[in-house]
Amino acid sequence: MADPENKTSEHTTTTTTTTGGGAGMGIIVGALVVVVAGLAYFMFAGGGADSGGGDVNVTIEGAADAVEGAAEAVEGAATEGN
Repeated sequence: MADPENKTSEHTTTTTTTTGGGAGMGIIVGALVVVVAGLAYFMFAGGGADSGGGDVNVTIEGAADAVEGAAEAVEGAATEGN
């Protein structure tokens, strides 16, 4: 019986690792896109709320008696403290 002179054996190991870390990053990027889109809409939409510049007139009727009484009450409170 003939034995071979070289008794060698080869062994190869391959390890593949996959992670799911991309899902969390996708959620963060998606949330940032939504926030930026919302800010852009409110900044560039225009014509929403009136940004001022016009005259505003407010009229209160029937307040003359209350104003006269208030002035006398303030004057009396200021002199009582001394």
